[in-house]
Amino acid sequence: MSPKRVKYVLPGLLVLPLYSWGFSYEAPSISPEVESGYEEKPGWSAESFAVAAANPLATDAGYQVLQAGGNAIDAAIAVQMVLNLVEPQSSGIGGGAFLMHYDGSEVRAYDGRETAPQGVSGELFIEDGEPLAFMDAVASGLSVGVPGTLRMLEKAHAQHGQLAWADLFTPAITLAEEGFAVSNRLHTSLASEELLRQDPLASQYYYDADGEPIAVGETLKNPALAEVFRRVAAHGSEAFYQGAVAEDLVQRVQTHSVRPGSLTLDDMSGYEALDREPICTPWQQWEVCGFPPPSSGHLTVMQILGMLDKQPLLEAPLDNGASSSGWLHQFLEASRLAFADRGRYIADPDFVDAPGGDWELMLAPQYLQQRSALIDEMSMGDTAEPGNPGELEVSWASQPEQPEYGTSHISIIDEDGNAVAMTTTIEQAFGSRILSDGGTGLAGGFLLNNELTDFSFEPEIEGEPVANRVEPGKRPRSSMSPTLVFDQESGELVASLGSPGGAAIIHYTARTLVALRDWGLNAQEALNLPHAITLGDGVFVEEGRFAEATIDSLRERGHTVSERELTSGLQAIMRLNDGTLFGGADPRREGVVMGE
Repeated sequence: MSPKRVKYVLPGLLVLPLYSWGFSYEAPSISPEVESGYEEKPGWSAESFAVAAANPLATDAGYQVLQAGGNAIDAAIAVQMVLNLVEPQSSGIGGGAFLMHYDGSEVRAYDGRETAPQGVSGELFIEDGEPLAFMDAVASGLSVGVPGTLRMLEKAHAQHGQLAWADLFTPAITLAEEGFAVSNRLHTSLASEELLRQDPLASQYYYDADGEPIAVGETLKNPALAEVFRRVAAHGSEAFYQGAVAEDLVQRVQTHSVRPGSLTLDDMSGYEALDREPICTPWQQWEVCGFPPPSSGHLTVMQILGMLDKQPLLEAPLDNGASSSGWLHQFLEASRLAFADRGRYIADPDFVDAPGGDWELMLAPQYLQQRSALIDEMSMGDTAEPGNPGELEVSWASQPEQPEYGTSHISIIDEDGNAVAMTTTIEQAFGSRILSDGGTGLAGGFLLNNELTDFSFEPEIEGEPVANRVEPGKRPRSSMSPTLVFDQESGELVASLGSPGGAAIIHYTARTLVALRDWGLNAQEALNLPHAITLGDGVFVEEGRFAEATIDSLRERGHTVSERELTSGLQAIMRLNDGTLFGGADPRREGVVMGE
C-alpha cells in the first residue's frame, strides 16, 4: 500500500518528500531569519485543529501528524522529538515534562518529572560545609536527575495514542539524518555559552576547531540522536532506560571530570511516570485545570488570580502609561504573597503533606480573602510572610533563584476536541552541559538535565529540615504550569496554554489568563503584552517594553524596579465562541502556530 501523502507545504518553503513507516512526512527546508529579540506575530486561525510549539519545524511535525489522522497525544510526541533536535538547549529525552491531557470527557495529568538518584543525600550540593556556587552545581554530574520524558509520553500514548508509536519518530529521525538549518536562536545560545564547550562531545559537535559555534543557516545533522530515536521507535522506552543508551548516560554522569554524580542503571530502569489527579479550580465563568505538586505552578497561579479577584477592579494595564501601574501593583503584591506560600509549603507530595491534608485549602475563597486583604497602597517588598491555609508543621521549601531557558511549551487541540498542554524541560539552557551519544559512537546526541538544582541546596534552615530538600527518589519542585481551561457552564474546552521561564512561568501564565478572560484580547494579543514579575523582593520589568511613567509610578508605590530580558516562550490556543480556534506564539522566540 502506498503511504499517504501529506500535501501541506509551509508558505515559501522548499519541501523534500521523504517516506517512512505509517505516514508520509514532508520535511520542510526552512531558512532561519535573524531575530530582533521581539517581533509581534499575527496568530493563526483554524477550523478544526491547531498546534503551537517553539520552533517551526516542530510545529510542522505536529501539524503533519494531525493531518495524517493522529490525535493530540500523537502530535505532542512528534513535536517533542523534533524539539529535542532543533532546540536542544530547551528540552528533550534527557529531561522531564508535565503533560495535561483532555480526551473529550476527562482531564489527566501525566508526571514525567525527573527523580533524584537513590545514592543522593541532603548534602548533595554542600562542599566543605557550604552550598556550592549555583553554576558549579549545574555543570556537573551531581545535577542530573533520572529523565522522565520518554516514559511519560509512552504512558500517555498507551492510554490515548491513535497512530503507531514508531510512526511518531519519523519527523525527528528524518530531520536528524537529512539535517536542518540552524536557527538564530540556537546559534546565539551556543555563542553565549561557555560551560558546554568543556564537554568533549558537545565541543566537537556544536563548535569548530576555533571554538566558533555552528553558523546560522548551516545544515546540522545528528546521526547519534537519529539512531537513539530508531531504537526507541522500534523497542519503546526500554531502549532508553536499559541497555547501551542507559549505560552511556550513566557512565557520563558517574565519570564527570569535576563533580561526578551517583546515577545508576538501577535508577534508570526503575523510573516510573505517574498519572496524577489534576487540580481544577473555578475562576468566575471558567474552570482552570493545572498540574498538582510537585509543580507549584497551578496553585501559585490560582492564588494570584484569586487574590486579584478580591481587589478593587482596576483598568487593564494596556495604555503603558502611569495609570497601568495600579493593576501591576496589585498583581505584583499578590505574587509576593503567593510565592511566600509556595516557598513554605509546596514540594513533592510523596515526601511532604499538603497544609491541612489538602492542597486545595491554599485556594479556599476565605483564605484568599484574608491574604488579599494584606495588599495595601504601598508595596510590602520582601516582607511577605506565608499564611496558614491548614494546620501543618512544615519547613521552608526553598530553592535557589536560577535563570532558566532550558524549557519549552507545546499546546495542541485536535479535530475531535482532544487537547494537550505540555511543558517540557532540561532546566537550564543546555542542562548539565553533558551530551550523551547513547553509546552509538556517532556525532551528536542529546543533552542531560540539571533538574536536581531545583531542590534546595541547604537541607536545613535554622535547624529544621527543608521540605524541598534533596532525598532519594524525590521529584524536585517545579514552576511549570501547563494549563487547560474550560467553560464552567457548558464544560467545553476553552484554551490550552503554558510557557517556559523558571519561576516566572507562574507570572506569565497568570497574566495571560487575565488578558484572555478580562481584557478581551485574543491569544496572540495576550502573548504580545510586556512582562512584570517579582520572586518576592525586587520587581523586574521587561526591558524596553514599559513607559517610564509606569516604572516611576511603581517606584512611587515602593517597588524596587529594574529592567531585564524576560524571555518567555508562551504558546496558547483558544476556542472562540463560533467554535473555531485561534492560536498565538510568543514573539520573543521563534515558535509558530499551524492548523486548518
